[in-house]
Amino acid sequence: MPRDASRSSTIRRRVVVRGRVQGVFFRNTCRREARFRGVAGWVRNAADGSVEAAFEGDPAAVEAMIDWSHRGTKGADVTAVEVVEEPPQGETRFRVI
Repeated sequence: MPRDASRSSTIRRRVVVRGRVQGVFFRNTCRREARFRGVAGWVRNAADGSVEAAFEGDPAAVEAMIDWSHRGTKGADVTAVEVVEEPPQGETRFRVI
């Protein structure tokens, strides 16, 4: 596949995950899952108790991360996931911020 073709298939989604998602290893597990799938971006705790993340990469891998966000970690109790489409920003790695 030509380099430009793979770049054009990159998507980015911003998610806000609500419920009991802080203090249950959500961010570190999210980073591990994203790196496993080759997804770039970031994840962080928000002041309101939610977790916010940006996933950027192959559409199937980004969708897998969104699906994972609906489940979260064993100790999480996800009650809602908001997903917003954003333009890719050229992220090259996944990090906890």
